[in-house]
Amino acid sequence: MTILDEIPVGPEARVYAEGWQSWSPTTWSARGDEIHRPVEPWQHAMRFRPGTPVAEDALQGEGLLVVDPGDGGDARVFGTLDASREVPTIRASWRGDTVVVETDADARSLSELPRSLSLTKGPAGSRSLSLTKGPAALETFGDRFGAASGARFGWAAPRVWCTWYQYFEEVHASDVIENLRAIDESGLDVDVVQIDDGWSLGTGEWTAPNPRFGSLPDAVAAILDSGRRAGIWAAPFSVGANSTVAREHPEWVLGDAGRNWGDDLRGLDLTHPGVRDYLTRVFSDIRDLGIDYVKLDFLYSGALPGRRYDADATPISAYRSGLELIREVLGDDAFLLGCGAPILPSVGLVDAMRVAGDTFHEGGEDGSQGLRGQMSVEARAWQHGRFWANDPDCLVARPEFALREEWAEVVLGAPGIRGFSDRLAGLDARGRELVRELLKETSA
Repeated sequence: MTILDEIPVGPEARVYAEGWQSWSPTTWSARGDEIHRPVEPWQHAMRFRPGTPVAEDALQGEGLLVVDPGDGGDARVFGTLDASREVPTIRASWRGDTVVVETDADARSLSELPRSLSLTKGPAGSRSLSLTKGPAALETFGDRFGAASGARFGWAAPRVWCTWYQYFEEVHASDVIENLRAIDESGLDVDVVQIDDGWSLGTGEWTAPNPRFGSLPDAVAAILDSGRRAGIWAAPFSVGANSTVAREHPEWVLGDAGRNWGDDLRGLDLTHPGVRDYLTRVFSDIRDLGIDYVKLDFLYSGALPGRRYDADATPISAYRSGLELIREVLGDDAFLLGCGAPILPSVGLVDAMRVAGDTFHEGGEDGSQGLRGQMSVEARAWQHGRFWANDPDCLVARPEFALREEWAEVVLGAPGIRGFSDRLAGLDARGRELVRELLKETSA
């Protein structure tokens, strides 16, 4: 690591470390706060930056780190303004009354650092931006990075009903149609009806329908007939190790991407012509159904380290080429929502981004999993309207969710997409009240 700066700090000093992707823990931290690290190997692949060690004794930002000295002085921002090929890892550690900032960008000389990092020489030769106080510093960085990366935003964030937190993978076309009718009967102002995971046989099985789901074309047609946008879930850059794609095309497959759906996950080489043809077919099928709102999940798998067909591609440039292909197939007017996606490399390519992990997993309605998304949702609020429309995740308003009031306070206070995920027939009076409050306004 190369030392970038040694910053004198007071007892109220805080550090903001941007996580690698949507599910990576991101927050402001004070001296002595927990350093978030993976407990299990699969957590490193799925929640942190694959192939990059996570520091044990330092806060670690991927492309962005801010030090607020806590003594009334200006915050110092260390961040890249170009995430198209490389993203530096930046670490901050407390050493006495000083925060030491280091980077792994030592493969390049210090004279070259400003090409990849938005760093200017400061006192004693340090390389950083000195920008007001902590939160304002993030906003200033966001404005600069978003402008440099062609960020997509400026429209009202959509109001969305989603199948996931009610039905998970057991969703049926009849569930979609039932709730679509209930939305109309209740007069709810919903722009998008999104079918989440469960409609297909899974990643690596093309767009083969799941017989349990029923007719996807009929469900989509019902949504479109209601005058709403039809949305769908896909995990295009991940495949199961035992999937058809992985078994028939091992030359398309990269390394370990964690585990889900009862299978080990693998990433796809997004520079391989066969993979690009595969993705073109998948998203052409989706487009031809009339779907133009797509939640793209588990996207981190496209940026795994590994050898690729295009030897000149970096993991990040390969990842971006895959998103660019999806955009080309679906069209510029399609709404792309990233999830599990590298944060800085996705700016300019998606319209919205999930900024935290799932609210809860199956079985978590009892509140035992806590408010899993709150920390990162609140820390990343500054990205809304600078990088994209934030997606804080869905409101869950039914009485069975033990933390619905606490989670509602988080979602209602967050900028971005206004989404909810309940069977409308199961809402009590308070649940209906929360949904109406959520939908009454959209945030630009």
